[in-house]
Amino acid sequence: MAIGRLPNMERLARLTRDVETPYAVVDGDTFTRNADELVRRAGGLPVRIASKSVRVRTLIDRTLARPGFGGVMSYSLAESVWLADEGHTDLLLAYPTVSPAALRDLVAEEHRLAAITVMVDSLEQLDLIDATVGTDHPPVRVCIDVDSSLEPFPGVHLGARRSPVHSPKQAIALARAISARPGFTLAGLMFYDAQVAGLPDSSPAVRFVKARSVADIGDRRARIVEAVRGMADLDFVNAGGTGSLDVMHDDPYVTELTAGSGLFMPTLFDSYDAFESHPAAFYALSVVRKPAPDIATLFSGGYAASGAAGKSRLPTPAWPPGLSLVRTEGAGEVQTPVRGGVARSLRVGDRVFMRHAKAGEMCERFDAVHVVTTVDGDGASASVETLPTYRGEGKNFG
Repeated sequence: MAIGRLPNMERLARLTRDVETPYAVVDGDTFTRNADELVRRAGGLPVRIASKSVRVRTLIDRTLARPGFGGVMSYSLAESVWLADEGHTDLLLAYPTVSPAALRDLVAEEHRLAAITVMVDSLEQLDLIDATVGTDHPPVRVCIDVDSSLEPFPGVHLGARRSPVHSPKQAIALARAISARPGFTLAGLMFYDAQVAGLPDSSPAVRFVKARSVADIGDRRARIVEAVRGMADLDFVNAGGTGSLDVMHDDPYVTELTAGSGLFMPTLFDSYDAFESHPAAFYALSVVRKPAPDIATLFSGGYAASGAAGKSRLPTPAWPPGLSLVRTEGAGEVQTPVRGGVARSLRVGDRVFMRHAKAGEMCERFDAVHVVTTVDGDGASASVETLPTYRGEGKNFG
């Protein structure tokens, strides 16, 4: 499959014409359909929302209120503390933390300790927590990040460089040590399959690696979960991402899945076999000059995504159709030239809508997103709601 049909871009442009560029816009109808599609693909398992892929608290809260969703996967302990204080009761921190301030905040309030599960992959991280807040701290809930990359041969690593805990022996040893350690409660296990969830189906070789990875992860996960359940009462076994819900929900040892990017559907998810990408999030830029008849220069817009630098991390012109970045310039901090036949009809002041390569990273550039949603059955009427991003709420978590 590939990218599906864009929403009614003329309507998005018309209803936000009074908003000054650059600005972010979300098609609310597509966002809701994407949420329903994630639940369908999860096959009955609850979907935990990856907050870093949304970064709009109101959209996270509204999605959690929908059937099939449960809990947040946060990306910063300071963010987790903030969300707990805002009423969230199920927060899984996806990455280890070394923040003294956030750790002190965590143990200062009982409701935070009850809501937040901290990610670990070594005893050093537990040592750091003890050294920061003292060894007499109340129990801290922790989850072990089990590396889910594929290592088909010694020295060959296919996947993200995450946890040093890869083999069942390593995971079981760490679980045993945590279970015996005062001040910590082993609450869960996480298996994030980056090379499956985050890698488009671009070739037969990629599909082969994905199939091998799913089998490998399933075998290791079964052995690890069986052993760890003998020493700890696990609350959850987390797995998956937007790109792997379809295969991970079949594993009987998995109790929940995680997704977030599938709500916005950025360009990195345009080439997966299991689903069709329906873009919901865009940002609008204005044409400020015409250096050539078939080139229109846009103000700002150089919002490159994180990861290995390359073309796949650059934003993509989405509307009007038929535009592309100028290869020798790409997307710039203060100007982004686009070219194509349709550029001949663009005039100074016209708007071009772009798609980000990743999901929530777009929101680091804007204080708000403007959500356009149909308010009647025939689509003739729509509302525009302006919602603050994390940035708009004065929150920056790195």
